[in-house]
Amino acid sequence: MLIGFTVVAAPLLFAIVNAAVQMNRLSNRSEQLVVHGMQSTRNNQSMFEEIGALERAARLYQIIGNGELRDVYTKNHDRLATTINELLTLPLDAETQRDAKALLVEADRLSTELGTAPPNSPRMAEIINSFPHLAEMSASVSNRISAHIDGELTSLELAAELAQRKLFWQTLLLVPMTLAVVGMFTYLFGRPIRAIDRAIAELGRGTFSRPISIKGPADLERLATQLEWLRGRLLELAQEKNRFLRHMSHELKTPLANIREGTELLMDGAVGELQSAQREVTAILRDNGMKLQRLIENLLSFSAWQAKSVGLEITEFKLRPLVKSVLENQQLQLIAQRVRLDVQVEDLTPWADRGKMRLILDNLLSNAIKFTPRGGTIAIGARGEREQLILDVMDSGPGVPPEERNRIFEAFYQGKTPQGGHVKGTGIGLSVVTEFVNAHGGGIEILAAKLGGAHFRVRLPLRQSDPASREKTHAIV
Repeated sequence: MLIGFTVVAAPLLFAIVNAAVQMNRLSNRSEQLVVHGMQSTRNNQSMFEEIGALERAARLYQIIGNGELRDVYTKNHDRLATTINELLTLPLDAETQRDAKALLVEADRLSTELGTAPPNSPRMAEIINSFPHLAEMSASVSNRISAHIDGELTSLELAAELAQRKLFWQTLLLVPMTLAVVGMFTYLFGRPIRAIDRAIAELGRGTFSRPISIKGPADLERLATQLEWLRGRLLELAQEKNRFLRHMSHELKTPLANIREGTELLMDGAVGELQSAQREVTAILRDNGMKLQRLIENLLSFSAWQAKSVGLEITEFKLRPLVKSVLENQQLQLIAQRVRLDVQVEDLTPWADRGKMRLILDNLLSNAIKFTPRGGTIAIGARGEREQLILDVMDSGPGVPPEERNRIFEAFYQGKTPQGGHVKGTGIGLSVVTEFVNAHGGGIEILAAKLGGAHFRVRLPLRQSDPASREKTHAIV
C-alpha cells in the first residue's frame, strides 16, 4: 500500500515541485525586472538633471568666471559619473553599455577642457555648445535602457505563457496517468479484497467446499491463509456435526421402529381387543410415533444432504394423489386440532423426485399444523404457470415476524413464535424443504398471507431443462 501511495503521489509531487520551480523562476525574473526598471528610471532622471546642472554651471562660469562655479561644475560632474557608473552595473546590452561609456568619456572630456579654458573665450563657447550633444547622448542611452526593459518585460510575458502551457500539458498528461495508476492499484488491491469478502460471506452462509486461495499483497495472502485454516476447521466441525446427526438418527430409528410396531399390534388387537379409552391412548402413541419418525427422517435427510450423498430420482407422477397421501398421513393431527382444509390442486404431472416432493409437502403441512390455532384454516394450492409448478401453503396462525424471515430457512433455527403439540420440532424442517427445492432448480419465499398467518410459496420447474435427463432414474446433485 505504501508503494502504491508513493507511485500515485510521485507524478503529483513532481507536478507540484515543477510548478513551484517555474513560479519561483518567473517571480525572481519579475522582481529583478522591477528593481532594474526602477533603478534605471531613477538613474535616467538623475542623469538628465545633472547634465542640466552641468550646463547651467558652465554658462555661469563663462559669464562670471568665478572659481567657485567651477568647483560646483566639478561636483555635478562627479555625481553624473557616479550615476553613469551605476547604470553600467545594470544588466544592459552591449550597445547600451557602449553608449553609456561614450557618454561618460564625453562628460570627462568636457570637464577637463572646462578646467583649462578661460571664461568668455571662444573655446569656452565651443564647450558650452557641446552640452546639447551631451544631452542627446544621454537621451539615446535612456531610450536604449527603456527599450531593453520593454524587451525584458516581453520576454517575461512569453516565459510566463510558455510556463503556463507547459504546466497545462503536464497536468493534462498527469491526470490520466494518475487515474491509470490509481485504477491499477485499485484493481491489485480490490480483487483480493473482494475475493476475501466473498470467502467470508461463503463462510457466513456455511459454504465450506471452495478452498480459499488469493493472490495479491503479502498481507492479504496471509489473511487468506488464516481464512483457509478457518474454513478447514469449520468444515471439520460441520462434518462432525453431520456424523453425530446420522449416528443419533440411526440409533433412534431402531427403538422407534419397535415402538411403532408394538403400537400397530395393539391397534390391530393382536394382544386382545382394546377398550375405547385404551384405543384412544394407543392412537395418541401411534400419532406421536409418526411425528418422531418424520423428525428423524428430516434429520437423516438433512445430514445426508449436507454430506452431498443424496441424489434426485426424477420420475413423472401425478400431483393430486401425492397431496392426498400427505393429507391422509396428517389426518389425525388435523382432526385433533379441528383444522379446516382448503385444498385447490390442479391435475398436474411434474417431473421431479416424488419422495423429495412428498417431504416438501409433509414438512410445509406439518409446519402449518404446528402454528395454526385450534379451529383455524390451512389452504393448500397448486397450479401450473409458465412451465412452473406453483405450490402455496397458507395457515391462519401468528405468521412469521419480519425480523425472522431471513433466518427461518436456516438449519436448527426456531423462531420465537410458540409452537403447538407435544413434540417440538428440530428446526430443520424448512431447511430440508429449502435444500430439496433448490436441488430441483426452484425457489421458496414467504409472502403476505391472505389468512393472516404464514404463506409459503414454492416454485419448481414442471419439466427438466434437459430432455435427455428425463430418461435417467437417478440424477446426482
